[in-house]
Amino acid sequence: MLDLWEEDGEIDAETAKRLRDGISPMPFDWQKAARCLLAVALCCIFVGIAALTRARWVIDLMLWLFGGKAVVKCIFFAAVAAALYLWSGKRRRKFSEKVFTNEAVLFLGVLSTAASIAWLGKALDNGSGHFSLLLGLAALVYGAIALALDSILVWIFALFSLGSWLGAETGYVSGWGAYWLGLNYPARFSLYGALLTALSQRMDRYGRFAPFTRSTLSVGLLFLFVSLWIMSIFGNYGDMNSWYDVRQMELFHWSLLFAAAAGVSLWLGIKRDDAMLRGYGLTFLGINLYTRYFENFWNGMDKGLFFLILGGSLWFLGSKAEKIWNTKKYRGLPKDNGKEPKE
Repeated sequence: MLDLWEEDGEIDAETAKRLRDGISPMPFDWQKAARCLLAVALCCIFVGIAALTRARWVIDLMLWLFGGKAVVKCIFFAAVAAALYLWSGKRRRKFSEKVFTNEAVLFLGVLSTAASIAWLGKALDNGSGHFSLLLGLAALVYGAIALALDSILVWIFALFSLGSWLGAETGYVSGWGAYWLGLNYPARFSLYGALLTALSQRMDRYGRFAPFTRSTLSVGLLFLFVSLWIMSIFGNYGDMNSWYDVRQMELFHWSLLFAAAAGVSLWLGIKRDDAMLRGYGLTFLGINLYTRYFENFWNGMDKGLFFLILGGSLWFLGSKAEKIWNTKKYRGLPKDNGKEPKE
């Protein structure tokens, strides 16, 4: 249209150039579409396999192939996992630009590894209930594969497996009681998150672990903040009966600790211009505030007034977010009469 107007003399060349410079294209985000479609495809494959394993003919086929022996199934899934890892490694060298499909193949390898370890546990089961050893084995296997393939995806699975091992092992050692060394489960996971967060600050000094610095920081912050959020509600109590007898005000120090951690994350994110730290800090600071709001005002306030205040606060946040978005959108446009858009 600008070319047509310029040719017809409706606008001069200078105005046409200024208008062209002010155009912001809105392309389709194919990267996000590819990620979402592959994630849905993997979910469908997982659901399909799970559904097929319940079909009678598939059960008969499995019994014919493996003879019902858990160790044979363990070896089979281990072989499938190895083949998928090798295939993924070749694809990454040959088609390095196909990041999402390569990661999807890796994810199938991760699932096969989990199946192999599960059947190994079935084969070695002696009735002790010490299944945390399998989670520890999974963490070691995933960690070794992640280092060998430089895969952040597999490294994240290794960290989550290690966290699961921590919860299961401490539960087994304590006889599946509510406490271990005086700590309930959220308290243990908060320490694990804090440890990962601290380690992530040193990983970039070691070349082999440097690529996993950001993913370790993200997983550590997730464990830390989710655990602190739960503790801000339930404290360090291990059973519901004890928690019911406690006034919410007695747990306020956990809320302060949660807010302080989120505030530090937000402050460091602003200071270092780190979007991840800012995002975690803002998100969990908001979660903390709204959790306290529900705790203290849900029962004592008229529900209509409550939702009006809640809606008003969300409207305020939305308008601020819109203002920031508009500021960023117009920041790159040419100046109009020597004036720039207001911040």
